Amino acid sequence: MIYIYALLSTVVVSLVSLVGVFFLSIKEEFIRKYISLFVSLAIGALLGDVFIHLIPESFEELANGTHIGLLVIVGLFLFFILEKFLHWHHHEDDTMEKHIHPVGKLVLLSDGVHNCIDGVIIGVSFLISVPVGIATTIAVILHEIPQEIGDFGVLLHAGYSRKKALWFNFLSALMAILGTLFAFILGEAGETFTAWILPLAAGGFIYIAVADLIPELHKTKIVKDSLMQFLALVLGVLLMLALTFLE
Repeated sequence: MIYIYALLSTVVVSLVSLVGVFFLSIKEEFIRKYISLFVSLAIGALLGDVFIHLIPESFEELANGTHIGLLVIVGLFLFFILEKFLHWHHHEDDTMEKHIHPVGKLVLLSDGVHNCIDGVIIGVSFLISVPVGIATTIAVILHEIPQEIGDFGVLLHAGYSRKKALWFNFLSALMAILGTLFAFILGEAGETFTAWILPLAAGGFIYIAVADLIPELHKTKIVKDSLMQFLALVLGVLLMLALTFLE
């Protein structure tokens, strides 16, 4: 029954990615007009997640700060190399999907890794006890909502249609189920695996936020729009901070 509870909880977490369905009824012109605010929210959520959740959690598991720092840098380098590859492929590709910006694929990949980690954490929590597993699931759901909204906005910004953004975001979320199954296989070793993957994911999130998304915000020169972007950035961080009081 523990395995069933854990898998059902992970499915519920994956369904959070469908939060973008609320945007399907809104006119696309309206969404495109305010897309920079969604991107700003995503940046704040990504950086807030990194410095308020992922890295502090890494220190709880790995006592060596040097190892954590190196893993974060490795994560940065991995996403740099990956984006280089995606750009090369992007320029050589002559298909109808040519207009899709590589940052969309980077977000899907990084979110997939993050969701897999969440799945491992949920699985390990249920192995400890059902109440701990349920509490962890609730924390993950609250954590995912603002980030999934931001990710949906970034995918739209990258050039995906609303339906494709919703579908690909959901497929990325399903990685949580694989993470939970992986936790069952690893058993107690799942915590060690998570401790090493968290800083790598943090490096990936930092790269996407700083190298890809923030430069996009600088394309806006209007003071009012820039102020709104900054407020959305702060809101993303505050949402991640607020979650610490619920964990």
